[in-house]
Amino acid sequence: MSSETIEIKTKDGTADAYLSKPDDGAAHPGVLLLMDAFGVRPQIEQMADRIASRGYTVLAPNLFYRGGRDPVGEMPDMSEEGARMQFFQKLRPLMEELTPERIDSDGDAYLSRLEQDSEGPIAITGYCMGARTGLRIAETHPDRVVALGGFHAGGLVTDAPESPHRNVGQVQAELYFGFADEDQSMTPEHIAEFERALDDAGISYRTDVYEGAAHGYTMSDMPVYHEEAAERHYDELFALLERTTKAQSGTG
Repeated sequence: MSSETIEIKTKDGTADAYLSKPDDGAAHPGVLLLMDAFGVRPQIEQMADRIASRGYTVLAPNLFYRGGRDPVGEMPDMSEEGARMQFFQKLRPLMEELTPERIDSDGDAYLSRLEQDSEGPIAITGYCMGARTGLRIAETHPDRVVALGGFHAGGLVTDAPESPHRNVGQVQAELYFGFADEDQSMTPEHIAEFERALDDAGISYRTDVYEGAAHGYTMSDMPVYHEEAAERHYDELFALLERTTKAQSGTG
């Protein structure tokens, strides 16, 4: 395995990103890994490495690059009462900066950079807000993204006119969503509404609710980490990648 931190020119500046790939000298399908709200950190890098070890070139950009290389800073002890809420108050402005227009522009830059180091179709895997961001990129770039895996995604169904579920009509990618159990940001009612939107758009998809797994279940650096659900997420993600990127590129 080889990995490095690289810089990606965007319309609004320069985004730093973690790039991981097999060191066999061969070209591999690309995977765009979109972080949760807690930023690109050792946990995200380890996840990128694990995916890359299965024969993929993985790019994990700092979605908050407009705030600097480390806008999130050191995470507090999330087991302390009120720590998560206070930390999210700090993150909220960074998240609000990611308007649909900025995601569209950034997504083009990320995909273009990943295409330089990969071969064949590209897939996206996203976590929490990264799943929501990934859906927007798949919708904006339907000819470049063949698959999207979204895990403990939230906010896919809102009352806002720009709610993600209202804008899925252009998606051509195969979708898989592994939702967290009892997640107030994606309730059973939200999931049902999201599925109706996907059905109406004729999108190939599957959704699961990971019983007993809280929002953020894949992240081993968080108190909500759920090992069984995290491993299940890898199984589902690798199956999705195998039947899309590798099948279409002929490398599977």
